[in-house]
Amino acid sequence: MNLSAADVATPAASPTLRGSVAPVPVGVWVLLRGMSRESGHWGVFPQHLLSELRSLQPGAQVISLDLPGTGTLRRLSSPTQVSAIVEACRAELRRRGVAGPVCVVGMSLGGAVLSDWANRYPAEIEAGVLINASLRPFSELFRKPRPLNYLGLALLSLSRFSARLREERVLSLTTRLTPTQAVIERWLELQRQHPLGVRNTARQLLASVRYRASRTRPAAPMLLLCSKADELVDWRCSQAISRAWGAPLRLHTKAGHDLPLDDPQWVARAVAEWMRDRSIQGVSPGEWH
Repeated sequence: MNLSAADVATPAASPTLRGSVAPVPVGVWVLLRGMSRESGHWGVFPQHLLSELRSLQPGAQVISLDLPGTGTLRRLSSPTQVSAIVEACRAELRRRGVAGPVCVVGMSLGGAVLSDWANRYPAEIEAGVLINASLRPFSELFRKPRPLNYLGLALLSLSRFSARLREERVLSLTTRLTPTQAVIERWLELQRQHPLGVRNTARQLLASVRYRASRTRPAAPMLLLCSKADELVDWRCSQAISRAWGAPLRLHTKAGHDLPLDDPQWVARAVAEWMRDRSIQGVSPGEWH
């Protein structure tokens, strides 16, 4: 299937705001990236996800949101609380004419946003996918082995290194299967279009550090995807969340922290297979089992 950028980014129909009476179409997926990364850093993953989803839901739509302070929203001040980032995402969806229930894929800081969103507005989240999640309190037992790598990534985002050097080092920390030359020019172009703001990066880091997820599973069903080769976040963090919430967990054995970049087809298939299995089992949208 040949999919254009417009197919991925723009809903075919206009779901209405919560509280109105017009119907909301099934299969609206929202993608949320992590700290100091914008929607363009998903690479080809949105196209792969949309292709897989449309085999199940012909009307499926995929929307990539920039968090405040990144990408097209780089001139905004990034909130220092995850709850405020959630409000910004909700407002952006309303601006686009989209409302819940939606399905959300969250990576890194985007995973914290998904967790908080699902807990505070359960009627708005139909399903969620957490990729290489590192959520307190689940991560606290496994954070110690790799603090320097995680700190190094944060410092790179705050550094005054040249854009090329910074992005090459980020790639070396977050990927294991993606050759630098395959994506570096695209990443540099993203930096030229939407220069990275040191202040907003620091504010996003503060929001991430402050956030603490609930041990009680959210109302919306969740899928956890992670890689055992992730050098930033121990895969056992996802395992701990899986056990606490009773959520299914899929493990990749070779990819790095940026799993959707290293193996976008694997991630897209994992999400689609999860949705297909739920349908076969007769599980209604929004229900766990």
